[in-house]
Amino acid sequence: MAEIVLGIGTSHSPVLSMPPEGMPDYAAGDRRNKQLLKPPRGALMTYEELEAAADPATSNEGSNPDFKGQHERYTKAIDALAETVARVKPDVFVMFGDDQEELFFDDNMPMLSVYWGDTIPWIPRGLAGGRTSLSAWGYGDKQVDYPVDSRLALHLIESLMDADFDVAQSRYLNEEAGGHVGPIGYVSSQWDTARRPQGMGHAYGFFAKRIMHESMAPFVPITINTCYPPNQITPRRAYALGQAVRRAIDDWDSDKRVCVVGSGGLSHFVVDEELDRLVLDLMKTRNSEGIASLPRERLNSATSEIRNWIAASGALEHLEMELVDYIPARRTPAGTGGGWGFARWQ
Repeated sequence: MAEIVLGIGTSHSPVLSMPPEGMPDYAAGDRRNKQLLKPPRGALMTYEELEAAADPATSNEGSNPDFKGQHERYTKAIDALAETVARVKPDVFVMFGDDQEELFFDDNMPMLSVYWGDTIPWIPRGLAGGRTSLSAWGYGDKQVDYPVDSRLALHLIESLMDADFDVAQSRYLNEEAGGHVGPIGYVSSQWDTARRPQGMGHAYGFFAKRIMHESMAPFVPITINTCYPPNQITPRRAYALGQAVRRAIDDWDSDKRVCVVGSGGLSHFVVDEELDRLVLDLMKTRNSEGIASLPRERLNSATSEIRNWIAASGALEHLEMELVDYIPARRTPAGTGGGWGFARWQ
């Protein structure tokens, strides 16, 4: 039977692949962001409202961000995860990621989807207007067909159906994206997706580039809707999904060694350090009821990607979680930024 031998949790923000000198301009863009949620109640605010409500500690830290120090810490953490993957050498990766108007739009937004084609295109993306992103290389900088373990993917689809999960599935991607801007406006505000070929989402591309170092080892993308109401996966369901995926892998008639990945999060566009540390503790202690009780109003906007970690942690209960680093990286006096997390289960 197959065996899960490793788990990885990682943030995947563009910030993590951006040189420190690019951060002041990036931070200035936070003032235009329409998806700023104030902790702890998750109230939607303008940047001006958020800055006016910020506590002194947040305002002081955000007024003097150490972009170089932040960059050094998360680069070190990413390198540590990459070294772990290289040492363990899993045969296949099962990745939980979210889609942000890359593959799915309001015409069809499944809560759960598994891709099971033999390959999936990996297509570099540029910023809208033809500009080149300082961080684009962190998601892949050349077009390739990336291998998918279609046999494992099909087994997961069939096993999850037997476990009463309603699974959307796809074997190929359309050649053109619709370019529709959904209610969150996240990716559409940054990436020029309109009338461009679709490829695998950034949640998977970041991991393949920064942590797998483009090894081209096969993977299975499990895409869950974290961002878009009204059918976002709940924390309880995400954890149960991970548990079901582990059972399916355990039952798979193969001797392959599997790594399970949760890609995304933690809190952003506004740092919610209290929530991040709570989630990390609940996962480390395998507190499934605590995870199920997480306040959903705090798991919206980009912070919703925490649900990818939750799904992965459900599949990794049999392994010990080690927090490699957590960086609450505030970049403005309003407390905007990200809670960047990096963990491994062994």
